[in-house]
Amino acid sequence: MHGLHLIAELHECTCARDLLDRVETLREVCLAVCASPGLTPVAQAFHQFMDGSRLAGATGAVVLAESHLAVHTWPELRAVTLDLYVCNFSRDNSAAARAAFAQLIARFCPHRCVQREIVRGQIGTPPV
Repeated sequence: MHGLHLIAELHECTCARDLLDRVETLREVCLAVCASPGLTPVAQAFHQFMDGSRLAGATGAVVLAESHLAVHTWPELRAVTLDLYVCNFSRDNSAAARAAFAQLIARFCPHRCVQREIVRGQIGTPPV
């Protein structure tokens, strides 16, 4: 269960509106940023939110062989939350997770980003 959990809240995102609005665009970006540093997508679930006939954001999860990525968008706020967890059971996936996370944050172009890094599964180690 030893692993690295990265979470972030992105505010005032200046990316193309499609990335915040459209589930297809969000899916494409999530899968690309996971594969790029060598993480292994094994399943996915994405959902398009609607406000009547108007696009109203998207949410998605990519199940990784190494664990998971979850993304939620709020186009009306130009905000995003991110959650990427990798276990480090058979190898240390921390560098790949940090690279994927940095790429994903960069794609949203936030003016403000609050990030947290949590090392998980180290009994007796103070939290980071």
